[in-house]
Amino acid sequence: MNRLLPLVLLALSGAIVCAADNDGELLYNGIRLPHDWPPRDDVKAASREVPPVPYLDAPPAVIPIDVGRQLFVDDFLIEKTTLHRTFHHAEKYEGNPILKPETPEEIHGAYSHAADDPTATACPFDDGVFYDPTDHLFKMWYMGGFWRNTCLATSRDGLHWTRPKLDVQAGTNVVIPFRPDFYRDAFSPWLDWTATNPAERWKAFIYARIAVPGEAKRHGASYLYTSPDGIHWTDTAQVKANVDDNTTIFYNPFRKKWVMSVRRHVPERGRARLYYETDTFPQLAAMKTDDPVFWSGADELDPADPQIPTQKTTQLYCLSPIAYESILLGAFAIHYGPENGECQKGKFPKLTEIELGYSRDGFHFARPDRTSFIAATKREGDWDRGYVRPIGSVCTVVGDRLYFYYSAFSGVAPDGQKHFYAGGSTHVAFLRRDGFASMDADAQDGELLTRPITFQGTHLFVNAAAAKGEVRAEIVNEKGAAIAPFTADNCQPLTADKTLQAVHWKGADDLSALRGRPVRIRFLLKDASLYAFWVSPEATGASHGYVAAGGPGFTGPTDTVGQSAQP
Repeated sequence: MNRLLPLVLLALSGAIVCAADNDGELLYNGIRLPHDWPPRDDVKAASREVPPVPYLDAPPAVIPIDVGRQLFVDDFLIEKTTLHRTFHHAEKYEGNPILKPETPEEIHGAYSHAADDPTATACPFDDGVFYDPTDHLFKMWYMGGFWRNTCLATSRDGLHWTRPKLDVQAGTNVVIPFRPDFYRDAFSPWLDWTATNPAERWKAFIYARIAVPGEAKRHGASYLYTSPDGIHWTDTAQVKANVDDNTTIFYNPFRKKWVMSVRRHVPERGRARLYYETDTFPQLAAMKTDDPVFWSGADELDPADPQIPTQKTTQLYCLSPIAYESILLGAFAIHYGPENGECQKGKFPKLTEIELGYSRDGFHFARPDRTSFIAATKREGDWDRGYVRPIGSVCTVVGDRLYFYYSAFSGVAPDGQKHFYAGGSTHVAFLRRDGFASMDADAQDGELLTRPITFQGTHLFVNAAAAKGEVRAEIVNEKGAAIAPFTADNCQPLTADKTLQAVHWKGADDLSALRGRPVRIRFLLKDASLYAFWVSPEATGASHGYVAAGGPGFTGPTDTVGQSAQP
């Protein structure tokens, strides 16, 4: 990080060109999209160069911050700083796996078409974990037996899971049963908070392998499903386009768009992702094969694993985004190899690991940390030896922590048989809320000055670790002068380690006088870490940002409760 120097200098001519090009939709954070959206660039599709992130090169002159906690995962909000940024990784739960193949619906798969197929799995294959506030349950959809059943497990705490006995396949937790002519692959469910028809509260996309009479090879086909309860599903449409396996869907609430994350093999890139958006869920079915635009792939900052000499380049295996606070959080599964044939012959799982990316326009992802957020152990005998992959809903918010659920494969079935798709189990890892990146100061004082921001809220909050030091804040005008009484000297130092802390100034806590006025916030730290800040309209600290796949205490897709959702 530059020391007290602007992080980005914009030439006047460049700013003029950017303004001329960007005459499309205005986003919640001040970013103006280009008129032609999403951008189509077939040249970049074949390149492994690191893609640009336009809003970081040319951020808005003033950034509205009324939606969600403001995270320091990139330099979008920072004008200058002497702090240093640290990226943090998830911590695996000691009780993993939280679900493993044990039932008749899980211990045999369909990969080999044999009755004793060893591809035992009990894990999401994309799928998802959502918290449903209607019955206060975590709900997990997962693959029972490779390519076989779609099952549902439930939990009160997100850690201890039960398999409810349902009526779809009597006495089991199967919600979409296996059929010999229909092998499920990726299943992508979504809790639709915008649904007006209760019968369509849950949406889903499924990629299946379909038996065709007279042909030995199965054909891929994709379908849209709806459900009132996540248990009883109705096939509503077949998607016209040809897509590859592991294609998924998600909803972008910032722009009110349904998006298909299309998996395709791209020349020079191998497995990669294409993008297609619509205004409504049913419109996804009308997508034609040539409609999606190139979106993302592994690039030159994703090096190959030297322990896998047969794999010269990495590939992007999965890309699962979800709205978290003020950003779109992306879970990237990077494929290091080997390819399926080698893994099948050797009877060990392929190597994929999870990294994170962050988007503020819903399309361009910054990936500043290229280390594994959740890694495979690569050790024979471990449940998470390899094939570590994110779930479609990425994470839930549980008090002060984020729960990241993921799948992993051991390569060993319960009966001891080995197969590269055997031993699929479900795991969870934890991260501090907002804890993707922190801006840190050591025992010496450090500071961070935001870019010009506006807000309609009245109370400043931070997520900070300051048990051994302190954090103070002051608000300054366009000339950099402190605005009384919101000065650093008047600020009561924060000296706790909490994910939600109110900033107080002596005799003044209400920021109403500054509503809608461009200001900057200067944070002053000593032996402390700053993860996020936000200005809330309530003294509870409700951020009104998105809470990923939900969590206890939240009643909808956004944080409207603040402190009451804390432990």
